[in-house]
Amino acid sequence: MERVAGFLYEMGLLKRYKRTGWLVAGVRDPESIAEHSFRAAVIASVLAVMEGADPARAALLSLFHDTQETRLTDIPYLARPYVTRTGNEEVTAHQVRGLPEAVADMVTGVVAEYEGRASAEAVCARDADKLECLLQAVEYREQGNQNTQGWIDSSLEQLQTESAKRLARHALETGSLEWLGRAMNGDDPS
Repeated sequence: MERVAGFLYEMGLLKRYKRTGWLVAGVRDPESIAEHSFRAAVIASVLAVMEGADPARAALLSLFHDTQETRLTDIPYLARPYVTRTGNEEVTAHQVRGLPEAVADMVTGVVAEYEGRASAEAVCARDADKLECLLQAVEYREQGNQNTQGWIDSSLEQLQTESAKRLARHALETGSLEWLGRAMNGDDPS
């Protein structure tokens, strides 16, 4: 149990570590890795339903997709050509060493599935990662940061599912708070 508690404390670092790409873009107080992973998991479940995949599995894959950053931190793309990076599966194996076998197997399994991109849920989770980045870039742009277009463009280019591509198009056509105006005006579609 001591190792499990330590693993959970380690995962808590994701709440403190900021997404470094946004720092490069000039965002003063960027989202944490945990904040990114939370919305990515919600998006993954939505995409999975739209794509006929298992939403719970897609959300689980998404929750664990950046857990290695407790040890690697969030290395910005600019730095990646200059550093030798250990694969996420290897970092995860180190993170779960000494945990109960069932826990270690679950964590390594979901990371391997995400990295392998072989299941529909993994494809949805990977698209969710990119779509979350796109949404965040739009929100930062609406808050006055004009350096986010590159993140929007690269996220769009990497989307695989038709559902993610459609959602991205709609997200770019609407403001991030349009939903609020509809909710305040009672424009409930029911």
